[in-house]
Amino acid sequence: QVQLVESGGGFVQPGGSLRLSCAASGRTFSTYAVGWFRQAPGKEREFVAAINWGETNTRYADRVKGRFTISRDNAKNTVYLQMNSLKAEDTAVYYCAADRSFREVVAGKNAMTYWGKGTLVTVSL
Repeated sequence: QVQLVESGGGFVQPGGSLRLSCAASGRTFSTYAVGWFRQAPGKEREFVAAINWGETNTRYADRVKGRFTISRDNAKNTVYLQMNSLKAEDTAVYYCAADRSFREVVAGKNAMTYWGKGTLVTVSL
C-alpha cells in the first residue's frame, strides 16, 4: 500500500515558478515509478511528467518540456516537480501517481496505480 500526498501548489503570476512535492508512505516507494498529471477545469486529466524508480528515465509532455523538471529523493520518499516559466494554461489540479511499471504510470490508466488527492496550481495576473 502506498499513500501519496501532494503539496506546494498555490497562486503564481505568469513567468513564475513553483515546486510541487509528492510525499509517499510505504517502505517500498523507492521501487515505484512516479508520475505527475493535471486536470484543468472542464478538461480531462493529462500526463505531465514521470520518473522511474532509479531516476534513469524521465518523460515529459510536449507542452511542459524545457519548463518542468521531475526529480525524486528516495531517502525522503518524495518526488518533486519543479515548474518554471509558468503560463496561465498550466492552471490545474496537479496529482501524483505511483505504479511499479513506468509504462503504466505514464499511461495513468492502470487500476493498480496509486493516486494522491491533488494540489491546486493557479497561474494568473
